[in-house]
Amino acid sequence: MKLSNRAINVQASPIRKLMPFANEAKKKGKKIYHLNIGQPDIETPKEMLDVYKNYEDKVLAYGPSQGLEIYRDNLVRYYGRHKINIGVNDIIVTTAGSEAIIFAMMTTCNDGDEIIVPEPFYTNYNGFATMAGVKLVSLTTYAEEGFKLPASNKIEAKITENTKAIMLCNPGNPTGTVYPAEDMQRIADIAIKHNLFVISDEVYREFIYDGLTHTSILTIPGLEDKAIMVDSISKRYSACGARIGCLISRNKEFMAAALKFAQARLCPPTIDQLAANACIDIEAEYFEGILKEYDKRRNIVFEELQKIEGIICVIPKGAFYIIAKLPIDDAEDFAKWMLEEFSLDNETVMFAPAEGFYATPGLGRNEIRIAYILNENDLGKAMKIFRAGLEKYKNNRT
Repeated sequence: MKLSNRAINVQASPIRKLMPFANEAKKKGKKIYHLNIGQPDIETPKEMLDVYKNYEDKVLAYGPSQGLEIYRDNLVRYYGRHKINIGVNDIIVTTAGSEAIIFAMMTTCNDGDEIIVPEPFYTNYNGFATMAGVKLVSLTTYAEEGFKLPASNKIEAKITENTKAIMLCNPGNPTGTVYPAEDMQRIADIAIKHNLFVISDEVYREFIYDGLTHTSILTIPGLEDKAIMVDSISKRYSACGARIGCLISRNKEFMAAALKFAQARLCPPTIDQLAANACIDIEAEYFEGILKEYDKRRNIVFEELQKIEGIICVIPKGAFYIIAKLPIDDAEDFAKWMLEEFSLDNETVMFAPAEGFYATPGLGRNEIRIAYILNENDLGKAMKIFRAGLEKYKNNRT
């Protein structure tokens, strides 16, 4: 029997595809510094963990499909602090940001419709699009230019009669790019001109460096019926396993339609919503401390990368990822070699080859994504191991 085209064509995760090599290395006693996945080592807030410890209800019951009212009410307050003014009915709580993206794609697009996405982009967008029957149209950005958005005419050249939306990640995964207000306004102007939705993935809102500020798609006037925001607590509270996100729009027709998808999966997880709700009023000092920590980690990685001759890498301004173009031909081969053949004091490093973050064939083949999610000491050791490995790899191939 043949499986569905959807099942056959969905992309395997390029972030996780090298795990068998890592597992084999660990069996041989190697220690691996994992810089391949965005799993922070920052402790999850005590307020959140206490909810799990102290839950006393005798039944863990279904909740509303759109999410618990107490949590949605408090999300209105949270977003208000970020100058994003919405009502409780503009929010659907989702099972992580992933479900929010899938709902957004399925609600805006028919089979075969197109969404324009700057590449490199979060690799799972590919899988979500396949699940939703959507074609992603890549808008290439470049390491040499800090992955900034191209001119408006180049964006408009990608628009066809099948285009339904432009999708952004701001701050960006995997690039760490922060789109300034003028770029967000350009996207809004294009969307209004061509009657398109804008889906904005704003999961990394809190993680912005060098005095820059975040511009939410929901703060741009005139885009009220076209702006769709996706969010998640995974990185904000270092709670990737809680799987709570949300889908937000002021477009009432869009939200009513998306709610039907939410009803089909019944409800998001109740106790995880309560845990997320307990974090709503965490003081600003919490995020200030985390931001300072990630800023130090960013600088460690960037400074070590700059010691590599021939590297192309612009310092990221947000999130906790950095993409570097290496002076080699095949980053995936290098990644496998680091796991299989190289170690320094029986330690090695795992990172994500960046080719899987592109939709255009052949792009990103000599690029990697590093997630700077380890403590300073481990990160410093990991980057020294990385540089030593790269030098040996290059020498072996010359």
